[in-house]
Amino acid sequence: MKHVIALDVGGTGMKAALVGAGGELLHQARRPTGRERGPDAVVEGILGFAADLRAHGIRELGEPASAAGVAVPGIVDEAEGIAAFAANLGWRDVPLRALLTERLGGVPVALGHDVRTGGLAEGRIGAGRGADRFLFVPLGTGIAGAIGIDGRVEAGAHGFAGEIGHIVVRPGGAACPCGQRGCLERFASASAVSQAWAATCGDPDADAADCAKAVESGDARAVRVWQDAVDALADGLVTALTLLDPRTLIIGGGLAEAGETLFTPLREAVRRRVTFQKLPSLVPAALGDTAGCLGAGLLAWDLIETTDPSIETTDPSEVTT
Repeated sequence: MKHVIALDVGGTGMKAALVGAGGELLHQARRPTGRERGPDAVVEGILGFAADLRAHGIRELGEPASAAGVAVPGIVDEAEGIAAFAANLGWRDVPLRALLTERLGGVPVALGHDVRTGGLAEGRIGAGRGADRFLFVPLGTGIAGAIGIDGRVEAGAHGFAGEIGHIVVRPGGAACPCGQRGCLERFASASAVSQAWAATCGDPDADAADCAKAVESGDARAVRVWQDAVDALADGLVTALTLLDPRTLIIGGGLAEAGETLFTPLREAVRRRVTFQKLPSLVPAALGDTAGCLGAGLLAWDLIETTDPSIETTDPSEVTT
């Protein structure tokens, strides 16, 4: 059975799958990234995981994978297949595509940025399905973004497109590791809300999920912390939609798990801020932590569908998650 390898590399864990031409998940697996062992060990772990997936395909599906797609964090040169930098993994200028191609017996390999790859999946088969223009914004430790245009995700001239977390929304505000002050992710990421709520309630272990629960129970202090984050997020999102005019705005990541506790005030805050702009649909992400892996599978099939006319795939909306 024809299939591809899909691999999503995170800071602590790796998610992988063998994906059929119809989008079916034929095999799934997870492993720790092992960053505590250093960047060289992380790279070898990725290569070994991919090789094991290839062997599984030969053994269980009767043939090796036709291609592989790999999503990694940090700065990624997708055109050259180089993992340029990732602070949480400690690597620089790793020729990951070439290394994987060699380890996998010469099959084509697509390398993608983790957020853009997850955005590709959300846009094609998740919450943005059917939208010709979308913006995917995951709210996690930081805030990133993926700009979707006609079924693909725009990387930008230098691979930095979509970095909405570094729009300055509070000039002169909290310092950001990027070198600016007042960046969006310093006020509206899950980690920012966690820090603000921990300081407010006096519990150093309190996090954003605890803040959301306190909001739901009517705690006035939590409501203030939450609204500050929502207002900052709305400011950043309106800047983005003014520039990009997306049809659908998809919010994911840990903070989105608060559901309507986030989305009800956020929709209202965005609505209050727009003037001439058209309001996009503002919806929660649909694929959760599988988005990166599913997107990596889409990258792999994209890589070979244009060169092998014998491969017939179903509409991406039929992918089984």
